Amino acid sequence: MNEQLEGFIKPGSEEELLVKQIDFSRLPQHIAIIMDGNGRWAKKRRLPRVGGHRAGSESVREVIETCGRVGVKFLTLYAFSKENWKRPKKEVATLWRLLENYLKKEDKVLVKNKFRLKVIGQRDSIPAPVRRELERVEELTKNNERLTIVLALNYGGRAEIVDAVRKILKERVFERDGLDEEKFSCYLYTADIPDPDLLIRTSGELRISNFLLWQIAYSEIWITEELWPDFRKKHLLQAIIDYQRRERRFGDIYPHKERN
Repeated sequence: MNEQLEGFIKPGSEEELLVKQIDFSRLPQHIAIIMDGNGRWAKKRRLPRVGGHRAGSESVREVIETCGRVGVKFLTLYAFSKENWKRPKKEVATLWRLLENYLKKEDKVLVKNKFRLKVIGQRDSIPAPVRRELERVEELTKNNERLTIVLALNYGGRAEIVDAVRKILKERVFERDGLDEEKFSCYLYTADIPDPDLLIRTSGELRISNFLLWQIAYSEIWITEELWPDFRKKHLLQAIIDYQRRERRFGDIYPHKERN
């Protein structure tokens, strides 16, 4: 077993059996997650929706730790979409408060574990106190390389593409025919991040929900019926195993590993 997992994976557990099936030389470099189902989780338990968000924060902690221990290098979490502003004001305020409190409590954990925080999305609309905390922790962790945690906040995939086009038009650094996919990617929020290898969505919904529309062109997609507050390390391990069983061709007739 990977030494980083010792003490984290209980001997004889279902998680240990899953870990034994993982090829640590072929891990997805970047995992992205659409964290869905907090509201339904709360409704099933006759709790207010905010109770589901609080429970979901524990799933965030466990997934981050699991990725760090397994050896995943990038983890992107769809934490707040541009469409989420349509929710009740009290719920929205609670979401931002939970994030602010998380940053204040977990900053030392991120530093200790050499985790880096990066935020993508339209920052201007994020409440000022939360934005200040995000910028503080980004600066605090900017040189960490073990795991980059990307929080998609006030994020929309279409908005990201439009923002990229606006930057290109404003800068006018090359002629029209000089623009290609590689250059366009440099104007996205994720310019310094590899595209996701694996996209996970919880709650069983079969939608992309305006998430990383450009970047997930060739991502493997894994969907689970588990609601986000019930998502634990065993589910992440299952997703990685399923990913490793697939043949990634990227439009070719041969699996990616055979192309060279």
